[in-house]
Amino acid sequence: MRIANLSGRLALIVDGRAVDVEEASDGRFAADPQAVYERWEEFRRWAAQARPPEGVPVDPALLGAPAPAPRQIVAAGLNYRDHAAESGFALPDTMPPVFTKFATSITGPVTEVVLPPGGHTDWEIELVVVIGVRAHRVSAETAWDHVAGLTVGQDISERITQLEGPSPQFSLGKSFPGFAPTGPWLVTPDAFDDPDDLGLRCTVNGEEVQKGRTSDLIFSVSELLARLSSVIPLLPGDLVFTGTPAGVGLGRDPQRWLAPGDELVSTIEGIGELRQRFVAQT
Repeated sequence: MRIANLSGRLALIVDGRAVDVEEASDGRFAADPQAVYERWEEFRRWAAQARPPEGVPVDPALLGAPAPAPRQIVAAGLNYRDHAAESGFALPDTMPPVFTKFATSITGPVTEVVLPPGGHTDWEIELVVVIGVRAHRVSAETAWDHVAGLTVGQDISERITQLEGPSPQFSLGKSFPGFAPTGPWLVTPDAFDDPDDLGLRCTVNGEEVQKGRTSDLIFSVSELLARLSSVIPLLPGDLVFTGTPAGVGLGRDPQRWLAPGDELVSTIEGIGELRQRFVAQT
């Protein structure tokens, strides 16, 4: 199953077309895309037996974030061995470094992003997990039962803000407006042959800069959720950014940063793509 945020309304994606959920359910489920996660199991049962009308074509420019207003955004760092190596850090052993991205950075899949002046803005493609059932102290064996679905994310990062000063400001450096695009929709785990092995690819102006597979995660989705939920309850509609593979601008020699006019395209197998164009602040 695929669900989307189309012009701010919850939609089912059926055969590539969008069906308005509030209309198709006769008002049983609200139009608010975020609200569905509080009733996720009920919604799944309804969607499985629904006979929706023919949908409308999907304009990617009208898609918003599949979970546009999460209460928590949790992000894992250094969760691929090659990225840890290019960053000059030792591999995490019991828990990856964890930070947040603030909710005001969330956008949909096709956007224009204003570059912070004087900054070093970088790219990080990531698989993003959307929580569907509250997860607290769950085991790795049951963690997938708490997942609503998966989407594509970009952990866009301004490295000067992130790393300067006596103590790094990871969350601030990763939370400028537009720095958390997600989408194009949410795909439920049962739609994949293997949700633990998905290909990721990121390009800048058509040049491939990142390529990897989620099977290379140090902490798999289930293990990551188990370890995070041992400390914090993960709530319906929360986002978990799972980490990025090697190829970021920070790890290159010479280092490379996004510039006005650049187009960033981020693709995950079986889900779809994000497309960001960068502009200078005026």
